[in-house]
Order: sequence, then structure tokens, then C-alpha cells
Amino acid sequence: MSQPPRLSSTYRWSSWLLRFNAIAAYLFLYVPILLLVVFSFNQSRFGARWTGWTFEWYRQMFRDQRLENAFRTSLQIAVISTIVSTILGTMLALALERYRFKGRQTVDATVYLPIIIPDIVMAVSLLAFFSLTFRGLNSFLGLQLRTGLATVIIGHIAFSISFVAVVVRASLRGFDRRLEEAAQDLGADPGQTFRRVTLPLIMPGILGGALIAFTLSLDDFVVSFFTSGPGVNTLTLEVYGRVRRSITPEINAVSTLMLLASVALVAMSLLLQRSRR
Repeated sequence: MSQPPRLSSTYRWSSWLLRFNAIAAYLFLYVPILLLVVFSFNQSRFGARWTGWTFEWYRQMFRDQRLENAFRTSLQIAVISTIVSTILGTMLALALERYRFKGRQTVDATVYLPIIIPDIVMAVSLLAFFSLTFRGLNSFLGLQLRTGLATVIIGHIAFSISFVAVVVRASLRGFDRRLEEAAQDLGADPGQTFRRVTLPLIMPGILGGALIAFTLSLDDFVVSFFTSGPGVNTLTLEVYGRVRRSITPEINAVSTLMLLASVALVAMSLLLQRSRR
């Protein structure tokens, strides 16, 4: 009986190099995050010298009024932008997946622009749009429009719609249209068919897209920085302002909780999409 061919030394070295490269990449990406989490429990307020474990910085974080106000602002922006972007993104996904209309390919291509373009490009374009629009309206109508909470919400809606549309379209591609036809054969009108058949079946995809939009809104810094105005301070902007002065364990504690919240929301989104399959 013939023996299986032995692996060449070149193949073995290539395999080890690929493993080493993968391990090095993961360490480069996640070790700094792990250090941030660990040093959020450090007793020392300044520097990277470890002096012992403590939960004091988490207690101070929850007693900090500015952080609480910034979190409430971020939560308000995230909730409003998620609701609006989920509705518009779902409608967009249904239109692109179910109907054929003039300019569909152009709309289909532009849906992916907020996903693939850099955040700084999105932020600068939104700032330019708001500046030109408000300048024109203020000149012709005598208004006093300026960037603020509303512009931040609009900016978050602008980049969240695409993520919701992509997730909902993924759930629509595996949808069995015969279920809708069966409901209509039994006497259901288009509205009843959508509410009782289509919507419940694609709801995991809608909720998954909503959770992604909520996560992106909470974590966003670049768009918020360019579109916010006086008196608008989100959690990410507050953390950035404090980091410019010094990095303290309190900032590490805030970042740790933001990291845990983001991971939890993304995990919930993936579980919902997997339940649809």
C-alpha cells in the first residue's frame, strides 16, 4: 500500500508563516483594547504604572454629570436616527428588491456609498451641505439656522440608512414569495399581506439592521464632530475632549463600557439575522 506524499519543507514553512501572521495581526488589533480594559481598574490615576485593582473610576464615572448629560444626548440621537433610518432603509430595501423602476441601478449603487467612503469624506460633505443650505436660507428668509442637535441626527440618519437597507435586502433575498401569494388567495389585501406575512418574516433582518444603526450612532465621532454645534456634546465628543488633556482611568472606564455595549449590540444583530436563516 502506497504511503501518502510527505509535505514539502516549503509548504510547512509557508503554513507556519501564515499562522504567525494571523496571530501577529490579532495581537496588534486586540492587545491595545485589552490593555485599555485592564487599566480602567488601575488604582493609579496618571501614567501606565500598575498599582492595584479598584472600581473607583467606574463609581466616579457614574457620578460625573457631564458624562451623564453626554450619554443622554448620544442616546437621544441614536434612538431618533435609528427609528428614522430603519423605516427609510426598510422601504428602500423593499423598493430595490421588489420593483423595477427608472434609475434603479443608480440608486442601488449609491446605497453603498456611505458604507465604502471614509467617514471624514462623509462628515465634510455633510458640513458643506449644511453650511451652504443654512447660509442660503438665512439670507433669503432671514432665519437663524445653524448646526446643532438636528444636524447631528440628520447626519447619523444619512449613513445609517445604507446599513439598514443592506441587512434588510439580505433577508428579502431568501424570502418565499409563495407565502404572500397564498395569503392573497385566502382573501388578504396587499396591506394585510404585508403586515401579517411579509413584515413578521423579515422582522429579524429589520431588527438586525436597527441594532447596527444604533451601534454606529452611539460609536460615531467623525460625523458628530463636524455636524454638531454649540451646546451639543455627545459621549464620543466628551471622551475626545478629555483625552486631549490627559488619558485617565475614568476615560478607560467609559471606553470599556462603550466597547461592551457595541459588542453586545452587534452580537444581538448577528443572532437575529442568523435566526432568520
